[in-house]
Amino acid sequence: MTVRSVRIIGGGRAGGAMAVALAKVGWKVRGILGRSATATEVAGAGVDVDLVLIATPDAAVPDVAAAIEPSVTAVVAHLAGSLGLGAVAMHPRPAALHPLAALPDAAVGARRLLAGGWFAVAGDPIVRQVVADLGGRAFEVADADRSAYHAAAVVASNHLVALLGQAERIASGAGVPFAALIDLVRATVDNVRELGPAAALTGPAARGDIDTIRRHLEAIAPDERPAYEALYQQACRLAGRIESA
Repeated sequence: MTVRSVRIIGGGRAGGAMAVALAKVGWKVRGILGRSATATEVAGAGVDVDLVLIATPDAAVPDVAAAIEPSVTAVVAHLAGSLGLGAVAMHPRPAALHPLAALPDAAVGARRLLAGGWFAVAGDPIVRQVVADLGGRAFEVADADRSAYHAAAVVASNHLVALLGQAERIASGAGVPFAALIDLVRATVDNVRELGPAAALTGPAARGDIDTIRRHLEAIAPDERPAYEALYQQACRLAGRIESA
């Protein structure tokens, strides 16, 4: 087996998780260049490695990529979900590798990267090798579709967390343990996985019970109502209904 080498630019959660995960599957991690890295170190990031991974915030990726001296041997890839190959197109071997996973810290993130997850890839084939080495599953996302892809990922992850924050607030006011709702969430996600979103939908929106929806809106705090109403409309859309509470 050929031992591959990688240098990572960006010492945050994603960069740290990738460093730990790749080291565990036999990649030689040449170190992480963080905020204290010099311009010379960044410029030479592609020297003596097979892959440079840019793990900075999305907005910084193009400038970081431009600061790296182009190499005909090293692939320069980024981990940004919202950006395509254009952000690293100044390099002979550009690529994109976005782990579709929540990476809260390096240790937990590495475990998730090694748990057979999904990765959005584009560009040089080495990123598919990364996914294969991590035991993951890869799918291609074209540059024109990157923003829509990332929006879907944000809805599925970040917006879900925000929604559960609202559920926790409403439940606490009624003396309901949040742990009970988490069990409901797990069962609901299992239903969606098995049946698809439309068939998994239950509750008042699915059966057109507007009176119950109105009682919900009366019971919750005024500042909670806009989000509830917006998601009620989305539930009606999924159920094929046009309703107004």
